[in-house]
Amino acid sequence: MDDATERQRRYYADTAGRYDEMHLHGGEDEHYFALSFLSGMIPHFGIRSVLDVGAGTGRSVAWLKAHSPELTIVGVEPVDALREAGHAKGLRADELIAGDGNALAFADGAFDLVCAFGVLHHVPDPARVVGEMLRVAKKAILISDSNNFGQGSVAARAFKQTLNAFGLWPAFNYARTKGKRYQINDGDGLFYSYSVFNNLPQIQDACRIVHVVNTKNTSVSHYRNADHAAVLGVKA
Repeated sequence: MDDATERQRRYYADTAGRYDEMHLHGGEDEHYFALSFLSGMIPHFGIRSVLDVGAGTGRSVAWLKAHSPELTIVGVEPVDALREAGHAKGLRADELIAGDGNALAFADGAFDLVCAFGVLHHVPDPARVVGEMLRVAKKAILISDSNNFGQGSVAARAFKQTLNAFGLWPAFNYARTKGKRYQINDGDGLFYSYSVFNNLPQIQDACRIVHVVNTKNTSVSHYRNADHAAVLGVKA
């Protein structure tokens, strides 16, 4: 592991005992909204099996079990302490297993749907994880995550969106983080400036249908105003 990955995993190991308290918000945050959206799509697309990448303590696995008990659901999580917390909450060992989104240990098309909730802004190479999700997904993928270009004041959003339009955002972010590309805070640990829209072309190339749903704070343009969004890519 590189230093950034090791620091992030150490943060989660150290906070595993209060992970749910810190990150889950009574069924009302943007990821629960995305789960509710996904719940409606499951019967529509005939989904029978789901893989949750970066499952943490199993929030999404537990939610899907409760709302769609007919599904086969597996969550993969690299941090031992988070998996242990999930098992202590009642998830079976075969429902929350060791795994890394950078190299999923499953065959092509092993699951009907592969999802990730609030994970990609914690990884240095989101495109690699999305590529693995697309490989393992037979029918669809769903990503619920942040949109850094829709966050902040009107002026801050305009500044970031302008830089991004000219392809200058990565260079600016590299300079402001002194080459690290990531930041660290107490609430989220180590995180990267990330937008679900960064991976939209990759998902569009692999999927015949793509749906974008705002999950928090938006007006007409999700890209310009939504600070979080969900992307559902349907392959077949």
